[in-house]
Amino acid sequence: MAKTQLNVRVDEDTARAARERALARGMSVNRYIEELVRQDTGEAGRTFVEAAADFMKQYETVFSAFSAEFEEPAGSVRSSGASGTGGSADPAEFDGRR
Repeated sequence: MAKTQLNVRVDEDTARAARERALARGMSVNRYIEELVRQDTGEAGRTFVEAAADFMKQYETVFSAFSAEFEEPAGSVRSSGASGTGGSADPAEFDGRR
């Protein structure tokens, strides 16, 4: 997406807060302001999903290695039940009714 320069005048306290918050989040003030506007205009959900997808792709090998390390052998059965509480699995737990 093409970028457009936007000059904004704010008081010193607002400028200082923007700099501090951007620094705390590890991003530039420009990026911080851009994220605030996206959140305000409803683009935050899409931005979050894109960032999450990028994160998952970046760490795909780590997640794969972790999953492989903790996979149960094929055909094994958990003795504690699917919910991990020792009881039988309740289908409502898996379809969003709880």
